[in-house]
Amino acid sequence: MARWLVESSDRLYADELFLSHEFLSHMLGVRRSGITETAHLLEKKGLIKCGRKKIQIIDRQRLEEASCECYRVIKQEYDRLLKFKV
Repeated sequence: MARWLVESSDRLYADELFLSHEFLSHMLGVRRSGITETAHLLEKKGLIKCGRKKIQIIDRQRLEEASCECYRVIKQEYDRLLKFKV
C-alpha cells in the first residue's frame, strides 16, 4: 500500500490523493478491512492522514522507506523511459 501511494503521488504530482479505501482495496486486490487496518497503522506512524475519500501523505520520505525496495527501481525505470528528471 505504501508503494502504491507514493507511485500515485508521483503520477499526480500531489500529496493529497482523493480515493476511498474501497477503491484501494480493488486496486491492490485485498479486502477493504485490510486497507483500513494498514491505513490506521501508517497514520499512527505519522506517514499519512486519512479522511473521507482522501489520503494525505504527511511524511513522504518515511512512506517511501516503508514501501518495498522495488519502488526505487520502478521510479528509476519510469523516469528513464519518459526521460523525466526531478
